[in-house]
Amino acid sequence: SLGPLYKIHGLPNISPLVRSVEETPEPIPTTVKGTIPSWIHGSLLRNGPGKFEFGNQHYNHWFDGMALMHRFQIVDGHVTYRSRFLRSDSYKQNSERNRIMVSEFGTLALADPCKNFFQRFLSRFEMIKPTDNASVNFVKYKGDYYVSTETNYIHRVDPDTLESKQKVDWSKFIAVNGATAHPHFDPDGTAYNMGNSYRNKGAFYNIIRVPPERDGPEDTLEGAKILCSIAPRDKSKPSYYHSFGMSENYVVFIEQPIKMDLFKIVTGRLRGKSLNEGVFWDPNQETTFHLIDKHTGKEMPVKYHAKALSTFHQINAFEQDGFLMLDMCCSDDGQAINNFLIQNLRQSGEALDEMYNTMSRPLPRRFVLPLNITSETPLEQNLNTRPDSTATAVCRTKNQVFCTFEDLHGEDLKDYGGLEFPHINYARYNTKPYRYYYGCGFRHLVGDSLIKMDLESKKFKVWQQPDLYPSEPVFIPSPNAEEEDDGVILSVIITPVKDKSTFLLVLDAKTFEELGRAEVPVNIPYGFHGVFNSSA
Repeated sequence: SLGPLYKIHGLPNISPLVRSVEETPEPIPTTVKGTIPSWIHGSLLRNGPGKFEFGNQHYNHWFDGMALMHRFQIVDGHVTYRSRFLRSDSYKQNSERNRIMVSEFGTLALADPCKNFFQRFLSRFEMIKPTDNASVNFVKYKGDYYVSTETNYIHRVDPDTLESKQKVDWSKFIAVNGATAHPHFDPDGTAYNMGNSYRNKGAFYNIIRVPPERDGPEDTLEGAKILCSIAPRDKSKPSYYHSFGMSENYVVFIEQPIKMDLFKIVTGRLRGKSLNEGVFWDPNQETTFHLIDKHTGKEMPVKYHAKALSTFHQINAFEQDGFLMLDMCCSDDGQAINNFLIQNLRQSGEALDEMYNTMSRPLPRRFVLPLNITSETPLEQNLNTRPDSTATAVCRTKNQVFCTFEDLHGEDLKDYGGLEFPHINYARYNTKPYRYYYGCGFRHLVGDSLIKMDLESKKFKVWQQPDLYPSEPVFIPSPNAEEEDDGVILSVIITPVKDKSTFLLVLDAKTFEELGRAEVPVNIPYGFHGVFNSSA
């Protein structure tokens, strides 16, 4: 944890950033200040929660709010904005009855008062049905855009109108009960993802591959295959994972000690408890990195271990000189997922400061995994021979390597609260050696600055203004870009202190200077992830 030096006092109240808003289904113009480069052609598509109650019933957790999709269309230096709620079954059922009918991660739907006592009693014995409220990210399979959460349901959406086109169920194609909202892509468009399956022998983690092309116009996830199944260390308490790493030849699964107690989750409804009550952090367990060969689907026999850590997002992973570098944002405490209750985000005064100061900061770190381990490899000595790297990797046994990380930052990053929502120039540098990453600084419960880190010098540039809260930075390369950071950064900026004062910010990715902003006369809640859909 960061010592008293980094305790923060007097945090501003950000509750307006987690309030319900209206949708804006028809495009509205924005007011451009400065200049938005005319070469940018396309749309920033973003996703996140936008409605936090139905009638007099409120969601408990930030992840529970109904998915609201946003589109900032950029053409010839002009920007329009539109937004729509995802017409999920959850949204439709809740809207029809004006009450919460479908359970979410942190909110249990209560039995319908219109049912008689016996029906209400029986409904407690039903399994919690998975929600199709896909509020986390926009993802692409076979050229189509989908919105995704972590259950088995994704929704195909029209990226221009944001209309919900089709609900698609992963489990109809492969034996998984869901998939992450953070797939990885090979240059040809092949997608990789991960999802759990629950069988009579307990839980398994599965690596999924989805082909890049569709066979017919109606095609969705046809041809998806399970590349590899991995047994958890404890089959009744598998790890929670939000994403995974991928290098050129390997999928890297990070089995972290954020655990899901399946018995508690299955019996939750009976006990009147929501899903998140079955998720817990076990700091006494190590983290295990599993490597799966993308070409053979085989799990490598060597397991890499590290002390307990928690990670939501990886930055990049690449192979070089017999090592696999795994870069990710992680913290030493995995309780964060249960901190994002809406009542916590809406705190103010000392209670808010205390809440923030007890949370562990997310920091960018690199693990260096030696790939060429044989029976001849010496035990108990550091195998990391990379110059200037302070990470260590020591063979404990011939199939087990214990790793420590190196910081991908200097001490000064801690003044900005650490870094999350990392982004790189993905199209050209994912799975390859790279120099720059971008992210949000977190001197609050949500991002309050934008940061560009140079891995060569560990120095960074910052964009920050009082009372402004930026979303995840998205990098767009400029046409004919030569250098890695030739391009712009897009981020949606919101504020709790002024009504209807949202704007799309465009930064020069090289200098991190503001080029322009497009002001939108609407309120937007703090969201999660997005992508740029180029129409050039």
